[in-house]
This record gives sequence, structure tokens and C-alpha cells, in this order.
Amino acid sequence: MRRRSFLKAAGAGGVSALLAGCTGTGGDEATTEASGDATETTATTTEGTTAGGESPTLTVGTYGSFVDAPSSSPGPWLKETFESEFDAALEWQTPDSGVNYYIERALRGVESGADLYVGLDAQMLVRIDENLDDALFSPAEGLSRLGDVNEQLNFDPQGRAVPYDTGYISLVYDETYGDGDFVAPETFDGLLESEYAGALLAQNPTSSATGQAFLLHTIDAKGEDGYLDYWASLKENDVRVLGNWEDSYNAYSNGEAPMVVSYSTDQVYAAESGEDMARHQIRFLNDEGYANPEGMAPFADASNPDLAAEFMDFVLRPEVQAEIAVRNVQFPATTTAELPEEFAQYAQEPPEAVTFTYDRLQNNLSDWTDAWAREFASK
Repeated sequence: MRRRSFLKAAGAGGVSALLAGCTGTGGDEATTEASGDATETTATTTEGTTAGGESPTLTVGTYGSFVDAPSSSPGPWLKETFESEFDAALEWQTPDSGVNYYIERALRGVESGADLYVGLDAQMLVRIDENLDDALFSPAEGLSRLGDVNEQLNFDPQGRAVPYDTGYISLVYDETYGDGDFVAPETFDGLLESEYAGALLAQNPTSSATGQAFLLHTIDAKGEDGYLDYWASLKENDVRVLGNWEDSYNAYSNGEAPMVVSYSTDQVYAAESGEDMARHQIRFLNDEGYANPEGMAPFADASNPDLAAEFMDFVLRPEVQAEIAVRNVQFPATTTAELPEEFAQYAQEPPEAVTFTYDRLQNNLSDWTDAWAREFASK
């Protein structure tokens, strides 16, 4: 485990602190902070090739693991497939600070330098709108496949972000742990029992999208008046909060604890890797999983808005949705995708999905996470 103690929340003085939760939401999420000056921050780009330099270039920002995860990533496949059909080049931008990079540029009056961002969620949009006076993204228009998106996954009332996949936050546990008969609790209250002391690895909700989703699930389960008391009880039961998903999952993989907050698609990757499935069991606390759909949105200052719309429609195709789901180990956002049998066999959906809408998060999200940081992480 790289960080064994609770992490103190970032100070409220800068953009990085204000937008600490604005990172990628995929399994290998990026959680590094943005630099103090956007004009000096370098975005890593994957250059596209053009025919004679005349074809347009679509520049797409995203989080790092969407392009270069150590296992598999949708990015390279999307680039190759899109360029093989469209008379255009696709260039990925993967700044270390994710969407924060573009937020800082906007705050300083600098153009985004991209056409589209892939990897937004409702929490990010709320924080963006809380901190920017001018629009960073514009409504997605002219999409022929927008009606294929599962309407329950739509999280942006302004129509900027279009969902392209979704994950469900759950517990992953190792039933071989200890004497080989470990069973995860079935409820949030069960996590507080003494037999689970020190057994759970979680993520800091001020620096991790996965951790923030788990925090929101506890707010749904315990209410705004009870979630801080619940986290105090978790701390008394020696829950271990690390900075991000990668840190916590690595600690879990190394056998440092029998449970980790992760994704209900965990068995998909485990099956592909030939791992012992007993070490990758899924538990939906209270028979619920927190749905965290990811969306894509065009930048308001996009140089190629029509090409961005074509790419978004391309991403919503059934076959592309299925490929993204497999490579990103998430569920498709559309109702038309047909998943491979093996993926469908191991990807688990909760009996009931829980999520907070943009409207519920607006004017509340910062208060909830700040209160958690003051009352829990700083002690």
C-alpha cells in the first residue's frame, strides 16, 4: 500500500482543490492534480496521421487510462476504427490532471485546444458549473443515435454530456482470505461489525471518482444527517482510505485486505486474465450499486464541432458500444449494444441502481465532500 493513512483534504485556495474530484471515472482512474498555471501544463497527445495534411484533425481530451491502461483501453481501437472510415485524424489529449487542465485554461481565458472531452460524470459537471461563469461545453446537437441511450443514464439536464458507458460501484472481496471462508457483509451496517475491522479498502472522495461515488452511496443509505456518523464508525472499524482506485486495488491485489471498493465488472477482467474467481467476488451492499455513467461533450470553442458530432454518433453505434464496454470493462450506455457472451456472464448488475441526479448534486456536492474532509480525513 503506497499510502496507509487517511489523506488530508486539499486546501480550498486553488482550482485543483475546488475540482479535486474531476478526474476520470474508469477503472484505472487518473487522480493527479492540475498544475498551477494551465498555460504551462502539457497535455500528452497521440498524433493522428492525415492524407497530405489536408484532412481535419479531431482533438479529443480524456483521462489517461482510456488510452493507455496497462490491460486494455478503448482509445487506440477507437482511433484506428474511426480513422479507417472517416476522412479525418483523431488526436487524443491525456493531460495528467484530466478535465482540470481545460477548466484552468478557461479560467485564464485560454482556448481549450480540443473539440470534445470523453470521461465526464455528473459530479464533474456540477463542479465545473460551480466554478466557471462561461460554458466549457456546448449542447450535443445533430446526433442521430441519441435516442438509443438508456434514458435512465442521462445525467446532464443541459444536454451537453451524452453517456457512452456506465459502471456500478460495489465491493470486490476475496473469499479465500484468512482461513479461506471470508464472506463480505450484505449491508452498510454490516461493514461496522467487529469481524470486519480493518477489512475494507476505500478511496478518498476528494481525490477519487470511485471514492466520491461510494461516499454518495453512503449519503443515499444514511441520509445527509447520518453519513458523517456512519463514516466515523467506519473509521473506528479501521477502514483504510487511500488516494485513488489504483492505490487501493493494488493493496487489495497484494492481499493487504479482503475487501475493496471497486466495480461490479471486476470478474470480467479476472476471467480474461485467468485469475482465481474466488478472489473476485462481488457484493452489492443493501442490494444496491451506485451507477456512475460516463459521458462525452463537445467543447464550446471546438474548432470542428460537426466532426465532433460525427464521432459521438460513431461512439453510440451498437458495435462500438460493445467494444468500448469490453475494453473499458463497463456497461454500454445504449439499449442497442449486444455484449459478448463471456462479458455478459461475468459483468454483474445490481438488483437496484442508485445515483444522484445533477439537480440533486448541484449546491450540495461541495458541501458534502468538504464536510467529509473536515470531519473525517483531517482527523
